Amino acid sequence: METTPFWDALPPRARAALRDAGAPVVIRPGAFLTREHTRASQVFVLRAGAVKVWADRDGETAILDVLGPGDLVGEVEAADGGVRHANAEALTRVEALVLPAPRFRRVLDAHPGAVWAVAAVLAGRLRDSDELRLAHFPDAPERRLAGRLLRLVARFGAPVKEDRPDGAAEGPAPVDGVEVRVPLSQQDLGRWAGMGRRKVAQILAAEPVRGGLTVARGSIVVRSVDALHRLAGHDAD
Repeated sequence: METTPFWDALPPRARAALRDAGAPVVIRPGAFLTREHTRASQVFVLRAGAVKVWADRDGETAILDVLGPGDLVGEVEAADGGVRHANAEALTRVEALVLPAPRFRRVLDAHPGAVWAVAAVLAGRLRDSDELRLAHFPDAPERRLAGRLLRLVARFGAPVKEDRPDGAAEGPAPVDGVEVRVPLSQQDLGRWAGMGRRKVAQILAAEPVRGGLTVARGSIVVRSVDALHRLAGHDAD
């Protein structure tokens, strides 16, 4: 289950305080918000766009998450003062509020309800990590991939309407799936779900996904979210 984004979970006064304390920034695609193994102490509150969180392991890329509007970047290091454990790279044009970690902590101190919003973020990431571990034992690559795709749908999905045939009755066009306009390849999905690109292609070509999902350059179209829920091992909402 996808949790409420940090920004939406904040009390209104805490939101206003963060706006006053932070500086708005625009980050171009491919630029880094944070870099692995550094001690830069800034916190970002994402307002628009998509950010890929990844780590380098012996020259291989391990994708840890893809964050979107309302999410936080850098809250762990703000809490413990440690080094960055991962890179945060803009996948698209990103708009964010940025503020130094000490100032972020002062806002939390002044608005105790905001602490629970941060706790909800950390709890959601812990649950997601546990879900991935469970899908590795026993190995269930389909479940892992479906979980990553559902996460993208929840954060970035927009309804796709089918073209109306000539001569069809007027009225709103029926919804024909969900589109995720984030530039992730099959290889990226595999790096996020813990498998190779070939395995991702095999899963997408097999039942029950076959024909129900398209991964193209800059866009993922999911024609049946229910099928992804079944593949992930739970009922569709």
